[in-house]
Amino acid sequence: MSQHAWPAHLPVGAFRFARPSADLEACTRFYRDAVGLSVLAEFRGHAGYDGAVFGLPDSSAHLELTRQAGDGRVPEPSPENQLVLYLPDADAVAGVVARLAAFGHAPVEPANGYWSDRGAVAFEDPDRWVVVFAPWIFGAQ
Repeated sequence: MSQHAWPAHLPVGAFRFARPSADLEACTRFYRDAVGLSVLAEFRGHAGYDGAVFGLPDSSAHLELTRQAGDGRVPEPSPENQLVLYLPDADAVAGVVARLAAFGHAPVEPANGYWSDRGAVAFEDPDRWVVVFAPWIFGAQ
């Protein structure tokens, strides 16, 4: 088995991370418009759920946000609930920071100093979940 392949018994073709959202519309605008992720799917009233699925960057990896009708309670986010996007360099991170600032978003201090010590910049989405933009490609060094 290659170091960078799924195990033979687990031939995964795609994967998805899903989490609930307290403000699905605002989070959809954040990930679609400000971050610039593509929307692979959106649904309303599907088995009591509304949601949006974003490509990371395509259909092989997804971020799904859902909101359940009725109750609508979601777990309180922790600063360790993070989506980390590894970018090629500091210039790429600066470009993302400028884009997010243009949409009215300001960086936040990550709870773990590891990120800021290495030049990464963090933002909270409208649900207060953290998105980290790191200026290196993990595993490429």
